[in-house]
Amino acid sequence: MVTGVVLVNVERAMIESVVKGLMAINGVSEVYSVAGEYDLVAVIRVSDNAKLAGIIATEMTRLSGIIHTKTLVTLNAYAKVDLEKVFAC
Repeated sequence: MVTGVVLVNVERAMIESVVKGLMAINGVSEVYSVAGEYDLVAVIRVSDNAKLAGIIATEMTRLSGIIHTKTLVTLNAYAKVDLEKVFAC
């Protein structure tokens, strides 16, 4: 499993519609509204890097209201649960 953490800046008036649009994308498992430099954090869990790239480069770019993103690709995951079982891709 490949996990991407995408930090997202959004036009203020568009936050709700961007959240709905992100949650409609297959592979986006969570979206968090956050305080600080970014407005949202989207967690993407997919089976391979090509799917991650497709979501970020194609599907997310179709959403109106996104101003800027910064993507972090995880190298290792540490959790109290088996993430592969919880998020079977």
